[in-house]
Amino acid sequence: MLPLTDIEQRAARVKLMIFDVDGVLTDGSMHYDANGECMKTFFVNDGLGIQLLNQSGVQTAIISARTTPIVNVRAQVLGITHVYQGHRDKRVAFQELTAKLGIAPEECGYIGDDVIDMPLLARVGFAVTVPTGHPEVRHRVHYVTRAGGGRGAVREVCDLIMKAQGTYDKVLAGYFD
Repeated sequence: MLPLTDIEQRAARVKLMIFDVDGVLTDGSMHYDANGECMKTFFVNDGLGIQLLNQSGVQTAIISARTTPIVNVRAQVLGITHVYQGHRDKRVAFQELTAKLGIAPEECGYIGDDVIDMPLLARVGFAVTVPTGHPEVRHRVHYVTRAGGGRGAVREVCDLIMKAQGTYDKVLAGYFD
């Protein structure tokens, strides 16, 4: 067996994976209906990746600066039980979440795409962004996904974590009868 790379070592330590929403779980587009309600589009493969990651034993959470009911709905569908919305200073939600779960910052992963995410990206053991992430963010993370936000980036990270932790084959085994 080959030694794990630094990225794989970081992914192997993740007990809690935290996701930003706009630009990560979505492609960053915002659509408004005639009543001014914001609609978001989520990628189904990313959602399944989160569900599989949950099955593998890694906890999942959302920390977002915006507040929108659709995020609560999506989180419930995916089994994400820790949802923090309306936190422009994401450090407050992060500190509350890690204290509540008894998980050290270095045992957390976070994927964000803009400068508002940098305080969390600097605190976690596995910092990730998407290819369209702000340049200041891309230069400060451990891993930049190949897939875009809302287009497979989250699935890529979930698969990477499960592979690094040796749970990928077991979690997927039920789908290969």
